This record gives sequence, structure tokens and C-alpha cells, in this order.
Amino acid sequence: MNAATGSARGLIVDSVRRRKRAFRRLAAWSALEALPAFLSGLLVSKALNSFLDSDVRGGLQWLGVFALSVLIGVWGTRRTLSILADVVEPFRDELVTGVVQGAVRRSARPGSSPHTADVAVVTEQVEIVREAYAAALMVVQQFLVVTVSALLGLLALAPVVLLFVLPALLVALALFTVSLRRMADGQAESILADERLALAITTLTGGLRDIMACGGEDSVADATERHIADHARATVALGRLAALGTLAIAIGSWLPMLLILGFGARLVEAGASAGVIVGAATYLTQGLQPALQTLVHGLNGPGLWLMVATRRMVGVLDPAPAEQCEDGPPVDMAGGLSLAEVTFAYSEWADPVILGLDLDVPCGEHLAVIGPSGAGKSTLAGLVTGLLTPQQGHVRLGTVDLRGLPPAALARRRVLIPQEAYVFAGTVRENLGYLNDQVSPSELDRVVDLLGARALVERVGGYDAELDRGRLSAGERQLVTLVRAFVSPAELVVLDEATCHLDPRAEAVVERAFAEREGSLVVIAHRMSSALRADRILLLDGTTITAGTSRDLLASSSLYRDLLGHWDSEGEIPPRRTHP
Repeated sequence: MNAATGSARGLIVDSVRRRKRAFRRLAAWSALEALPAFLSGLLVSKALNSFLDSDVRGGLQWLGVFALSVLIGVWGTRRTLSILADVVEPFRDELVTGVVQGAVRRSARPGSSPHTADVAVVTEQVEIVREAYAAALMVVQQFLVVTVSALLGLLALAPVVLLFVLPALLVALALFTVSLRRMADGQAESILADERLALAITTLTGGLRDIMACGGEDSVADATERHIADHARATVALGRLAALGTLAIAIGSWLPMLLILGFGARLVEAGASAGVIVGAATYLTQGLQPALQTLVHGLNGPGLWLMVATRRMVGVLDPAPAEQCEDGPPVDMAGGLSLAEVTFAYSEWADPVILGLDLDVPCGEHLAVIGPSGAGKSTLAGLVTGLLTPQQGHVRLGTVDLRGLPPAALARRRVLIPQEAYVFAGTVRENLGYLNDQVSPSELDRVVDLLGARALVERVGGYDAELDRGRLSAGERQLVTLVRAFVSPAELVVLDEATCHLDPRAEAVVERAFAEREGSLVVIAHRMSSALRADRILLLDGTTITAGTSRDLLASSSLYRDLLGHWDSEGEIPPRRTHP
């Protein structure tokens, strides 16, 4: 819990440090907001003394000045609220970015999958933190403005009065700080107890008939009572800690008032006027007491939610940079891609989709993978790119098992382009160079021309134009991702039906270009023309796996002859057929 608290506190402090300029502007406008709090006791004191001296006009003038200061303070408050938005909204954006990046990187790890809780973090928890952060900032800012102004006013009014106010205020703040830390732990425990109780009640109501049938009423009742008792203890403990806040308010504001009233006669004997006593009381009742009460109630509410929610978010934020940039062992791609006795099934109860596959794809080879729908082609693409982990066997790039490569290192050495092309908001250049931000303009020009994407780039307005996904056809989106893959540093490129929306001529241009690219190329083909362009063909049929040249497969595989003949008549690989 302490580690989580420290990380959450560090997250907030780092955000504040990055917004130093905004906080300086906030301090400047807060000076205007503080004007009424600073002048209130002084002006009331002067007004009262004027009235006591029968100077009604002078008293009214001092009150008029006070009213004018209030108007100026309202203007300052309005400006500070607008500046708070400049602090809160970037913090929210940082949280969303961190959560999304963390979710993506966790999902990219071998054997991992997207976690639905990440959606709740983005949609609910981030908003809770945002609202609590804004409320806590406002409470703390207003407390500092009013308290500092009131203390300076007391110093200007009668320095001796600070002896009754400042020590009590410091003790109150120390007491509240200690209670707040404990309340954060208590609030977290209360939430967890509430969640455990809700889960127990849900489980109980869902299995009530089975519980009654098996005679488990007593044991279930005991377990439920324990959850209720835990929740009650957490709530009572939280309530006791909340009482310390009330005690802090009494010590910090009401105790100084009692001391000033109690020693009022001596203060008057020492030369203080009645206006000084009333002015000091004004600072306490209209300044310090409301400010301290707002601080306690505000931090006991939004402040606690901010601490608790931030703690819970720390674990799902973007991993540390050291993890992201890990290179792993060196990879010598001279050995190409190799699979040894690879077996993969989607569950322990399902039949394997890939069973005992041995395959070598030397560096520089162009391999086409064909077969009926459902034969395991996309599964094989996931295995050779490390998105899926085999239950048995090894997949290696060069001499290194994919399981030994961190996600960042693996991403630099292979690229998978699926059928659904992803184009994101940004310029054409940012989309094309996403996998290699160091690509030179001349190299990007060369690849765009090589893959036949020049007309697309010119139509959308050039490299620096914003790319609108809605204005691109499915084939144009695929061209964007194909250029992106070509300029990447990856030694292995896997195209999983990544050209299915291109016409046959454009597809031939793209595949010939990739075949000449340095490294290995694996194409999951949806047209037999793709297979005929490959150096070698891997034919999957669910139960059998055959590899060889087109001539070899024509001589040895009836399924290949069937697929080739069907393609000659219809131009597409047919769906998988059930053989008797």
C-alpha cells in the first residue's frame, strides 16, 4: 500500500511540476482573489472605529472599499477557475495516454490478451481522478489564498494576535495531515470490503437454489456475515478517522476565537481598540474557519477519492521506459525463420490447428501459404510473428526463440500486416513512417513509387496532409500499411491477405517489390496468383501440411490441383470443403 501511495503521489507531483507555468499564472491571479480576505478584517476594524468616533461617513467609505475589493476578488476567482482547466485537462490526457499505452503493451506481450478492465479504467476511473483532482486543487488553492491573506491581515492589524492563531492552526493542520493519510488507507479498505461483499451477495443469489439443495445454508451464511462484519468495521474505522477532521477545525479556528475573546480585556488594556478585536474575529470567522472547514471536507471527499483512484490506476499505466526499450539477445537473421515441432491449439480441449510443424524459411525466401478457409493460415501467421505462443515446439528468428525476445525487440524484427488495414489520425508521412521514424524523404519517395502509391499520396495532398480514413478505399488503406511495412527495419514481413482489396495487377507489383526486399517474406495468399509468384508454397489442409514448389505440389497434391483449377475458373481460393 505504501509503494502504491508513493507512486500515486509521484504521479500527481510530476504533473504539477510539468505545469509550472500554469501554476505561476494561477498564483498571480490568486493575488487578486485574495484581496477581500486580506482587507476584510482591516476595513471592518477601521469602519467600526469610525462609527465609534461618530464618523458615519468615514465608516461607510471603509465599507464601500470592502465591497469594491469583493468585486475585484470575484474577477480574480473567475480567472483562476479558467486557469485550473489548463492544469486539469492535460493531467487527464496524460492519464488516458498512459492507460492506453500500458494496455496495448500488455496485450502485445506473448501469451497476453486485451483486458476488459482497461476499458473501465479509461472510461470511469480516469474521469473519477480528473474530477477529484480538479476539486482537490480548487480546495487547496482557496485554502492557501484565504489563509495566507488572513494571516497577513492579522499581522498588519495587530501582530500580537498571531500568537493566539498561528500555533493552533499549525497543530490543526498537522493533526489533519496524519488523519488524512490514515483515511486514505481506510477508504481503500472500505471500497475493497464493499466490493468483496457485493461479490459474495452476487454469488449467493446466483447459486441460491444449489445452496438450498445441498444444505449449505449455514456455511454460506457464516461467510456472508464475515463479509458484512468486515465492511462494517471498515466503515466504523473510517467514521472515527473523519471525526479527527472535525477536531482539527475546532482547534484551528474556534480555539483561537476563544483565546482572543478570553484575553480581549488584556488586549484592550495593552492598547488594542475594539475595532482590532472585531477585525481579528472577522479574519477568524469569515476567513480561517470557512477555509479550514472547506479544506477538511474537500480533502475528506474528493481528496480521498483522488488518492484511492490514483493508487488503483498506477498498476495499469504505461510500463517504465526501461521495460519498453529492452533489446533482448542479438538476432542474426542469416538463419531466417524456422519452426521445429510446433503444435498449437486454442484451448486444451480443442484439436490442434497446427500439429508438429517443421518449417524453414531461409533469409531472402518468398513463401506463400495457401489452403481452404479454416485450415490455420492466420494461426500460422500469429505463430511466426510471436502473437501466439505454441504449446509445443519452438519458433526462431535466426537462432533466437521468439519467447526470448522482449516485445519491443520483436516488433523491430518482424512486421505483420493483416487484412484489415489500420490508418490512424495524423499526416500521410506519420502514417507511412510509423514503424520507422528515421526513414529519409528520398527512401520514402522510392518505396511509394515502387509499390504504386504515388497517385494516392498526390490525391490526398502530399506527405504533410492530414489523412482522413473515411476518404480512403479499402485498397488505399492497404497501400498505406504496405508502404509502412516496407520501410520498417523488420527482417521478416508477413502479409496475411494484406493485398486482398488491391486489383490483381497492383497486388503483383506489391508482392514482387516485397520479394526483392532484404529479408524473408511470408504471404498468406487469397489468390493463387500470389502462390505462383512465390519461391515455395506451404499448403495447409487442417490435417496435412505440404511444402514445395508449384510443380512439386501439382505432382503430389490433389488438393493443390483442385485449388488451382478452381482458381482458374473463379479467381479465388474456395472455402474449405468437408471430405467424407
